[in-house]
Amino acid sequence: MAEPRALRWPIGLLLLASCSGQFGDLPADDGGGEATAPLCTTVEPGESPLRRMTRVEYDNTVFDLLGDDSRPARGFVPEEESLGFNNQAAALVVSPLLAEQYMTAAEGVAERATGKLLGEAPACREAAAGAACRGEIAALVASLGKRAFRRPLADDEVAELVELFQRGIALGEAPDDASTGLALVVQAMLQSPHFLYRVELGMPDPVEGDVVPLSSYEIASRLSYLLWGTMPDDALFAAADRGELGTAAEIEAQARRMLESPRAREAVKNFHRQWLGLADIDEIAAGGKDPALYPEYRDELLPLFQAETEAFLDHAIFEEDASVGALFTAPYSMMNRELAEFYGVEGPRGEAFERVALDPSQRAGFVTHAGLLALYAKPDRSSPVHRGRFVRQSLLCQIPPPPPDVVPEPPMVDPTKTTREQFSQHVSDAGCRSCHALLDPIGFGFEHYDALGRWRATENGLPVDASGELTQTDIDGPFDGAVELAHRLAESEQVRACVVKQWFRFGYGRAEQSEDACSLSQATQAFEASGHNIKALLVALTQTDAFRYRRMIAAGGADGAAAEGEP
Repeated sequence: MAEPRALRWPIGLLLLASCSGQFGDLPADDGGGEATAPLCTTVEPGESPLRRMTRVEYDNTVFDLLGDDSRPARGFVPEEESLGFNNQAAALVVSPLLAEQYMTAAEGVAERATGKLLGEAPACREAAAGAACRGEIAALVASLGKRAFRRPLADDEVAELVELFQRGIALGEAPDDASTGLALVVQAMLQSPHFLYRVELGMPDPVEGDVVPLSSYEIASRLSYLLWGTMPDDALFAAADRGELGTAAEIEAQARRMLESPRAREAVKNFHRQWLGLADIDEIAAGGKDPALYPEYRDELLPLFQAETEAFLDHAIFEEDASVGALFTAPYSMMNRELAEFYGVEGPRGEAFERVALDPSQRAGFVTHAGLLALYAKPDRSSPVHRGRFVRQSLLCQIPPPPPDVVPEPPMVDPTKTTREQFSQHVSDAGCRSCHALLDPIGFGFEHYDALGRWRATENGLPVDASGELTQTDIDGPFDGAVELAHRLAESEQVRACVVKQWFRFGYGRAEQSEDACSLSQATQAFEASGHNIKALLVALTQTDAFRYRRMIAAGGADGAAAEGEP
């Protein structure tokens, strides 16, 4: 008997991996400054790379599709990160190991799902080879396949999967056993490129030149994975069925509906985990903090640190409807009893996180949260370099080039000096000066916080000097302390442009390019008109040319072969 075609699909995935990585090296940041608004007279969608699911998206989709909450993707090979995110299409290649893991996961999920699915085909329990069963299986394949592939299946696709079911009956342990056939069908769907990738072909008729609008089903998937990190829900499928995702207004209405769902909060949380590095806080445990210097440190603090910033951002964005500036300046945070005790402030008496007012002279927004300050520090002291680089790279979208042929070595800890004094070599050493002149003067502004993120007025018995200076930004000048720095960042057009850029990268799964000038301008203008409201920015990302259109795929091209699912 010939090998069922579905079982050959993982090989096709290996070839699809080369398609998703065909876009070359990603460009470096250009400094993130405010650019002159482009003259947008034509539709310019930029590139539309073939995007593979991340592990989080895979688990979410399997749960929404089949109710399977085993989260098999946690055992998958971790994604390669690019531009600070793990969902960049150019980096999401499929290795032979990952293809094997897809197959193993599909087998397990299919085995768990078969019993429930057979309930939708009762005739198959009695006579799996009968005509009544074949009709019920065809209906089940069409219904399940539409949700798995996020579009209606073609007649030949349904027929092929029904044939696979029939072959599976012959492989069953008992005669006329439908479970093996149905399990093969589910396995085939979960290993198909149409499930694992977001295959987008666009509509047949261009709007101008070679630019075509995406179909309503493709827009539904773009919306659901941008705002929810999972497959479309029934309302999105219904809108796609009716062809009601073709206009900007129709897309906006769905986006606003979706932002009211708890799923949107999880997607926004995922963005912040990667943009700010919150997901890396638990890695502090690997090196810990010097117990002689920080006896209060314990690994159990780390999940609380991460939860604080996530809860704060969630509350500010979804409960306070905050602008981006408020994320930098808010004089409060979210804490439970244990975390409030760590900060030394009055707070909740229970384990639930609640809003806690903080001293506005010591804390302002997320940049003074203990988790981030501890993350961007050393085990035995604070780190002006790491904290300065965090501001430059993540918040200003500037990446200072490393000095050539220099292996950086931090100065030895000197208990008779402050950290600032110990890092003075970066100013005197010509090999360090060019790069550290961009980092250290910002990082010194955080010197009121030790390696655990606790406030301090002195270090090693000496008064802390937290004066700093911003250069090569739109808010240049001296400042005193992280609170003043946070308020300056809140007023920066460069920071606001960086937030748009970071969301563009995360939301579209790729780097911005020159062709995206109009899409970035569209999002930025809507962001500004809203008073820099974060939820408004998310809606704006669904209105751009880059979101709604793509260029036509040449007949016989790589994308066309991928769409057919053939190796």
